[in-house]
Amino acid sequence: MAQKPGLRACKALTFDLFGTVLDLGGSLTPFLARFLKQKRSKVDATTVWETWRARQRLEQYQDSLLALGHSGYLETARRALVYSLELHGVRAGQEDVAGVMAAWRELKPFPEVAAALKRLEKRYRLVALSNGEPWFLDHLARNRIKYEFDEVISVNVAGVFKPHPAVYRSAAGILGLEPGEIIMVSANSFDVLGARACGYRGIYVNRYSLPYEDMPYRPDVTVKDFTEMVAALT
Repeated sequence: MAQKPGLRACKALTFDLFGTVLDLGGSLTPFLARFLKQKRSKVDATTVWETWRARQRLEQYQDSLLALGHSGYLETARRALVYSLELHGVRAGQEDVAGVMAAWRELKPFPEVAAALKRLEKRYRLVALSNGEPWFLDHLARNRIKYEFDEVISVNVAGVFKPHPAVYRSAAGILGLEPGEIIMVSANSFDVLGARACGYRGIYVNRYSLPYEDMPYRPDVTVKDFTEMVAALT
């Protein structure tokens, strides 16, 4: 795969973590399955996970739009879990919810990520740019991804969730780079869209074979995983 000319001048890659570097479904669905079995629920864990993930995004949008003071990634995930369990008729108390939420600390990266990051670090500054809280991102980078990024930037610096423009502009300022010198790498199309709208370049890692947004801010490159991304950038 030939590299696009517009990417050659870029100096940094900013990575989404949740769903892009870290395998959320593969990590959390087994925990959900055990929990649902304990609750003697007949609902499928994958179904609950899909509801949970979709609802969390809505919770994040609501949090930013309503200016709720930026509740944080894990709090929006908790709210979404409570909603999802109730929707599927699963009775769960606060301790149950806390037990499922603890699984987020055990997230694991996709298998090809480590080798790809090692190859890319020779050419780019590698930066985590994520909706997570600073302490949570530090834990994930150090103990789960086991990689030392050049920077780990939380949306807390902007006080809103991606894809709000303040996130991408704040990150560019922290890095001391023009937006056009940064490539946003994400498996979430809204994230690539938000970054592109702010002048970033964009790589859509379409891990889940989903359509892209019907918007003019298109990714520069679409790949299926990090292995393909390395081939597109080297």
